[in-house]
Amino acid sequence: MLEFLKAVLFGIVEGITEWLPISSTGHMILLDEFVKLDVSPEFWEMFLVVIQLGAILAVVLLFFPQIWPFGMKNNPCPVKTKGVLSYCNKDIWVLWFKILAACIPAAVVGLLFDEFFESLFYNGVCVSIALIVFGIGFILIENKNKGAKPQINSLKELTYKTALIIGLFQLIAAIFPGTSRSGATILGALLIGVSRTVAAEFTFFLAIPVMLGASLLKILKFGFSFTGNELMILMTGMITAFVVSVIVIKFLMGYIKKHDFKVFGWYRIVLGAIVLVYFGFFA
Repeated sequence: MLEFLKAVLFGIVEGITEWLPISSTGHMILLDEFVKLDVSPEFWEMFLVVIQLGAILAVVLLFFPQIWPFGMKNNPCPVKTKGVLSYCNKDIWVLWFKILAACIPAAVVGLLFDEFFESLFYNGVCVSIALIVFGIGFILIENKNKGAKPQINSLKELTYKTALIIGLFQLIAAIFPGTSRSGATILGALLIGVSRTVAAEFTFFLAIPVMLGASLLKILKFGFSFTGNELMILMTGMITAFVVSVIVIKFLMGYIKKHDFKVFGWYRIVLGAIVLVYFGFFA
C-alpha cells in the first residue's frame, strides 16, 4: 500500500510539472531524494518516462476536436468534397504534419544519443543550471515582449519553418534535463512572436508523438515482464498523472489569457537554487 501511495505522489508531481514550464525532471529528481519507490533501477528508469502516458491522455481528451482529423460531418475543410476524404479535415492534417516536422530534431537525437546525454547531464547540478538559465530566459523574453502584439495568433498561422524552430528548442530539452520540454518550446515560440495561447497549445500537441515514442522505447528496453506489483504501481502513477493533468492544463490555459510566464521564470530560479544547494551540500 505504501508503494501505491508513493506512485500517487509521483503521479501528482508529474501531472503538475509536465505541462507547467517548470521542469518535471527537476521535481522528480528532488522527490526521488526523499520518496523512493521500492523497485529495481530498471523499472524506475522506465517508470519516469512511461508515467507521462497518463499526461498525454489528458491532452487527447481536452483537445480532441482540434487534433482528430477523421469522421467529421459537415466538415468545414475537407480534403476532398466527395467520398471518404470528405470526412477528413485538411487543416488538422496539416497541423499534424507541422507537429511531426517539429519532432524530427528531438526524435533523431533521442534515438541516437539518449543514453549518452542521460549519463552526462542527468544530475542535480546540470538540472539546477538548466532551471535557472531558462527561468531567466522567461523573464527576459516576457519583459522584451511587454506591450508587443504577437505575430502568430492561431495554430493555422504556424508555418513549417516556425514549427521546425520550435522543434529545435524542444531539442534543447531532450539534451539537457531540467530545461523542461514545455518550457523550452514555449520559450522558443514566444521568442519568434507566437502568442502565449498558441505556444502552449502547440507544446501540448508536440508532447503526444514525443511522449508516445519515448514511452515505447523505454517499455521495449525494459520488456513486458512486469510483476503484478510493478504493473499496479505504473498504472496508479499514470491514472493519477492523467487526472491531475486535466486540472493543470485547464488552469494554465485560463491563466495565460490574463498573465505572462514570468512567475514560472521566478519559480524556476528559486527551485534551481534549491536543487543546487541541496546537491552541493547535502546529497
